[in-house]
Amino acid sequence: MTALVVGAAPLRAARSLAVVVAGVLLVTLAAKVQIPFWPVPMTLHTLAIMALAVGLGPRHAVATMLGYLAAGAAGLPVFSGTPERGIGLAYMAGPTGGYLAGYLLAAGLTGALAAGRGLLGRVAAMLAGLAVIYALGLAWLALFVPADRVVALGLLPFLLGDLVKIGLVAAGSSVLPGLRRVLAR
Repeated sequence: MTALVVGAAPLRAARSLAVVVAGVLLVTLAAKVQIPFWPVPMTLHTLAIMALAVGLGPRHAVATMLGYLAAGAAGLPVFSGTPERGIGLAYMAGPTGGYLAGYLLAAGLTGALAAGRGLLGRVAAMLAGLAVIYALGLAWLALFVPADRVVALGLLPFLLGDLVKIGLVAAGSSVLPGLRRVLAR
């Protein structure tokens, strides 16, 4: 009779899958929360993505964003404004599609740049990630609105709120890198 031996690899894989699923749920919740803010209401998308990237690292943050985007593409109402403003690939191809792509790239970039860095390095990593989100978001938005209105509609109303969210993640970021150590076990 042979004994069944459970190795560390399946447990690590299960833990990673659980973290990614929890991350997808967190990003979905962040997309649905609207906080009154000036000049437009603010969701917590950026806060969740930056916290996941800083806390989990690039591999888990990108996996989380891929899961989130896959859920949205499959028609689940995970995005901000869904199902009211559409669902699935039609929503993703709409005016905010560039921001969604930016979230994916920003998760990887921020996670990679923040690894092993102190507070200022993590803030710089999040600002670099935010720049990627806006670059892709504004480029895609330009397909839907006149060029002279892109910055006024796609950047200025959201920039202050995103900087506040980065500040909040930075304030709590001293505990986030500990998540990487837990996942590495």
